Amino acid sequence: MNTATINSLLTPQRDQLLQHPLYARVKTVDDLKHFLQGHVYAVWDFMSLLKALQTKLTCTSTPWLPVGNPEIRYLINEIVLAEETDINLEGQRQSHFEMYVDAMKAIGADVNEIALFLDDVVATQNIFVSIKQSRLHDDIKAFLNFTFRVIEEGRPHEIAAAFTFGREDLIPGMFTEILRNFQENFPEADLSKLIYYFERHIELDADEHGPMAMQMVIDLCEGDAQKWKEVEEISRQALEKRIGLWDAIEENMMHHNLEPIA
Repeated sequence: MNTATINSLLTPQRDQLLQHPLYARVKTVDDLKHFLQGHVYAVWDFMSLLKALQTKLTCTSTPWLPVGNPEIRYLINEIVLAEETDINLEGQRQSHFEMYVDAMKAIGADVNEIALFLDDVVATQNIFVSIKQSRLHDDIKAFLNFTFRVIEEGRPHEIAAAFTFGREDLIPGMFTEILRNFQENFPEADLSKLIYYFERHIELDADEHGPMAMQMVIDLCEGDAQKWKEVEEISRQALEKRIGLWDAIEENMMHHNLEPIA
């Protein structure tokens, strides 16, 4: 098995994501705000997958020792550098998560829920407790629980699978087009930071991070058929949880649109 085979096997889930009715639901600035308020959890937990790989595949403790494959060490550290300390629209260093939150603020989306959730994560020191006691939609909870179960229980190739195949790289391109349409129809909405975020994501994923991540999976599987089978299974589950996240955002959006105006 190889990465091309995995991509082929995941086609049903990828197609379901790309054809999800959520995209057609995003018609107003309020709809876009609700999308961002749900999607921000995927932007946030992505960094934990990356940091789990850095912990397992490089040396992050003292005394330092040359752990594992130098090529994989370089790959992980290169991705961390870009994701955790990229250049934002103003030319300042910022993580992609922080860029996303600033973009939410720029269009008036509510950032209180994610801020309170992260405060609770710090307070409980137990991500699973914070997820359980949050007021998030059940499918968002399931999405987060899956990510952190993979981090806690998964071996490096399984975490790499969720990181590489479980995050749909075509979606940022799709949303860039949606945002450009929004910019034309709602010129009063400041979407500059949001468009920059998605464009930066596309640039890094297509040119650098995507091919590097694929190579990481290849190196970690080492031609082991069982590992490739586990990569396939984790990747499929990750995409199914992502579809659930989209379902939750769509449901929250529809519920909001049905609420009576005071």
